[in-house]
Amino acid sequence: MRFTVTRLCGGKALMAASRDLLDVDLERAGAFISEEGSVKKSDDLMMVADWRGMEITIYPQGKVMFHPLSDRDTAVKYATEILLGSGISGN
Repeated sequence: MRFTVTRLCGGKALMAASRDLLDVDLERAGAFISEEGSVKKSDDLMMVADWRGMEITIYPQGKVMFHPLSDRDTAVKYATEILLGSGISGN
């Protein structure tokens, strides 16, 4: 998977956005996240959860925001892990 990573919130958060067109199943993503964290809010547009000491927001288009996080490589690693755990193919 390839991502574009953008800094948000004055550098305290990162958004990893898939360069490929994706359709993430947020219900399945929530099940994956619940193995190590807890889902706080979920609807058709996004899912917010606490995971590995961060607040994360997952969007159906394949975008994942991490707060707080400042390391781009870690954001890509975590986004890949979450999307693969959500059933997205790694091709």
